[in-house]
Amino acid sequence: MIDASIYKAEMPQKQKSHQSWSELKQAGNERFKRGQYGEAAHLYSDAIRELEKSNKKNPEDLGILYSNRAASYLKDGNCGECVKDCSMSLELYPFNVKSLLRRAAAYEALERYRQAYVDYKTALQIDCNIAAAHDGTNRMTKALTEADGPSWREKLPPIPTVPLSVREKLSQQTTANTPTPNRAAQQNGSRETKRNTPSDKDMKRGQALKEEGNALVKKGEHKKAIEKYSQSLKHNPTEVTTFTNRALCYLSVRQYREAVRDCDEALVIDSSNIKALYRRAQAHKELKDVKASVDDLNNLLTVEPNNAAALKLLQEVQRKKRSRQFLLRHVTRASSAAGSFLVIRSVAIEIIIRVIKLGVSTHSEFYPSFLIRRRDDLIATIGFT
Repeated sequence: MIDASIYKAEMPQKQKSHQSWSELKQAGNERFKRGQYGEAAHLYSDAIRELEKSNKKNPEDLGILYSNRAASYLKDGNCGECVKDCSMSLELYPFNVKSLLRRAAAYEALERYRQAYVDYKTALQIDCNIAAAHDGTNRMTKALTEADGPSWREKLPPIPTVPLSVREKLSQQTTANTPTPNRAAQQNGSRETKRNTPSDKDMKRGQALKEEGNALVKKGEHKKAIEKYSQSLKHNPTEVTTFTNRALCYLSVRQYREAVRDCDEALVIDSSNIKALYRRAQAHKELKDVKASVDDLNNLLTVEPNNAAALKLLQEVQRKKRSRQFLLRHVTRASSAAGSFLVIRSVAIEIIIRVIKLGVSTHSEFYPSFLIRRRDDLIATIGFT
């Protein structure tokens, strides 16, 4: 681990007076790319000082410099300094995704899992497609479940709500920096869902309708609740809990395919959502799709290994799967045996008819017992003695 106090002595002093803050930043970026994290941190420190002295001090630029220096600290294992710089960056440049992810990683390394979870979840509010944030959330969920048990969420610090204006701005930046997806890749099964960011007014109206739906669920009026949740989603189609709540109602009224569809939508927004995985597993079970149900439960248990409800449902589904396989195996055997018997009997009967018509002996010693009875019936039917 490197000590932040020694950076000043590492680099020649003459660089300071000859380079602007932006040049120092660029030099720091080059050192970072080459893996020279100590020198990069020193250059970012010089850039911070130069920018703070200038008359063109921009909070966002300063926030980015602190975030860059935090990345250098993180790479060198100096997680405490990384957390400090990320916090300073976020004061200057609120909800900077890189700062959130770097601080989350530093918290995770320091085993401060609750704070890491909050930062990962905050980053997902800005962009729900950040794989690193989803993976981090899953790891923190597992660690917190093991440490604090099923009620671990009650011990979390509050997760800040990202304002609409910030989400729109950062979403536009993300879109501008994201390459256009390959059309062929889309045709090969990847699903892309475009969701317009709701206004503050729509979000408030959507929340009010969702709460009305929740009240109806408590009364057992699931069909009316579905209507309320549907109205809520028209105002705010980005609220994952509205989808999972409506899925619960669909399960209650036995509309299992609709429940699966709502859980699919919820998992597009939050790929590790426990309720969506569990309720989709329930719906798949009712639809006799055992494999899909087991897959959902296994994914859920990867996130929460001690989830009692999921463990119980998995045992139940696997027990039914074994029973079904046992029954199918024996029915197949029985059908095969019966089919062979019927074919043999059919051929034998055809032989008897031909033998009778040809006047060949019809004595019982030539036939198995079941054919003797059938022979006598045939003789009576076709008039031979």
